[in-house]
Amino acid sequence: MLRSKPGLRISLLGGLLLIPAASTSAESLEEAWDIAIENNHQIKAAQADTTATEQNLFSAQGQRLPELNIGTGYTQLNETPAARANFAGQSAEFNTSQAGSVNAQAIASVPVFTSGRISHNIKAAEATFQAAQHNEISSVLTIKMQVSAAFIAVLRLDGAVQVAQEHLSSLVEHHKDVKNLFDQDMVAKNDLLAANVEMANARQLLLQANNQLDIARAQYNQLLDRSLAEPVVVTPQFPQIPVGSLNELSTNALSQRPELLVLDKQIQALEQQAQSVAAGSLPQVAVNGGYQYQENRYQSYEGLWMINVGMQWKLFDGSTRHTRDAIFRQAVSLKEQRDDLSSMIGLQVRKTWLAIQEAQQRTEVTRLAITEADENLKVTTNRYKNGLATNTEVLRAEELRARTYDNFNNSNYDTALSTLQLRYAMGVL
Repeated sequence: MLRSKPGLRISLLGGLLLIPAASTSAESLEEAWDIAIENNHQIKAAQADTTATEQNLFSAQGQRLPELNIGTGYTQLNETPAARANFAGQSAEFNTSQAGSVNAQAIASVPVFTSGRISHNIKAAEATFQAAQHNEISSVLTIKMQVSAAFIAVLRLDGAVQVAQEHLSSLVEHHKDVKNLFDQDMVAKNDLLAANVEMANARQLLLQANNQLDIARAQYNQLLDRSLAEPVVVTPQFPQIPVGSLNELSTNALSQRPELLVLDKQIQALEQQAQSVAAGSLPQVAVNGGYQYQENRYQSYEGLWMINVGMQWKLFDGSTRHTRDAIFRQAVSLKEQRDDLSSMIGLQVRKTWLAIQEAQQRTEVTRLAITEADENLKVTTNRYKNGLATNTEVLRAEELRARTYDNFNNSNYDTALSTLQLRYAMGVL
């Protein structure tokens, strides 16, 4: 007759705890994250973007440093330059420079006052660099969440395969018992046919579960940039559920979520860029100095040192104001996106927090239901053995037992997945 499988219950109860003893051979979620982060191309692209923005920051900071320009050249004229003059009524002509000459100069220029143009530009570059750093963190969190979902899918389907295998084993044993009773003319042939059908259905469910498990393992390997056929053995060990009320978790999410920090820094960068553009139309003062050489044997001094203080002020420019306003409007657009994202993050936190509460309650319900389902099967089997219950009732009891184990398996992994989703929503995965 059909009988309860205590080994399956022990397997599920022990294997589905949120923090079981670590396995020495199985791959942990932390290890999976490390592998994925090391090999993922999106993260490498984000890292390269961060490096690029850092170089832009160095470039902006370099605007404060002296600029040194060195130049040289050779000039050949078709005539020797000369000047005419009258002395006591007599006309005279004399050369002023050579027809061919070398010239060279080394000029250094230092900005003294730029009305904030350079400082705003540097602040914009700093904010852009920080935005890229937060975007890199966001990319890491996204990959970790994808790996987490695939990781749990493997564990969930592995549990489903165990349940399906035990279900089939029970039905095979039941089929043997019914066959023996049928051979002794103690039950009708209909019981045997029903047992055959249920056993065939169980085999189909096991095939489907194994196929889904193979697909889940391949998806998991793909995220880790490994061969799709590589064996997958993972251990169900997950982070703890974040502590705090729903309002506290939502507040923490708004201060920690990297996507919001990216938008904040991008807004700051645009505002600083707009101010830098506006400052470009205000007075710009620079000091220039250096050495100039002009080959000319008719000149007393061919090489001269020089220093110059210069100022530029754009009193009218038809484009600067519009450029500044366009950048400000881009910042306003990002502010609207940030407010919308803040609302979405609050919804994510609420949904995942409620999902955890539901899954935990389902786990407790199914934990009790497992014992009852096992006892129900035992009682129904004994009644059938004594001719007090039908074969249909026994098959129904086994179906309920298998469904209860499936529900227990799913509720546990729903709790784990919702916990990881909540941590992701808070930016602390």
